[in-house]
Amino acid sequence: QVQLVESGGGLVQAGGSLRLSCAASGRTFTMGWFRQAPGKVREFVAAISWGSRSTYYTDSVKGRFTISRDNAKNTLYLQMNRLEPEDTAVYYCAARNTPTIDTTTHYDYWGQGTRVTVSS
Repeated sequence: QVQLVESGGGLVQAGGSLRLSCAASGRTFTMGWFRQAPGKVREFVAAISWGSRSTYYTDSVKGRFTISRDNAKNTLYLQMNRLEPEDTAVYYCAARNTPTIDTTTHYDYWGQGTRVTVSS
């Protein structure tokens, strides 16, 4: 069983930046970020393969967000730039036991989430 702990959320003005981190208690393969805004379903944000060779983003964050990982530290990151009020949500880290990239919620492990609020 792998535990995931997110950090780095907070309140930021539109146009600002935040960097989310997710510390994993063990090795995982594909990792991803999801988010859930109030009253909405959880949605895919970004995913990255174990060796960082492949990355995927939802269209609304392309060019603004960057997913990365440090396998030596078992840590996943999400650099978020040019934040918009529409990015306001609870952001969740997720991990899979398999190397295939997945943009759905079919992940094996989930963190508790970190809240990001973007003011206009």
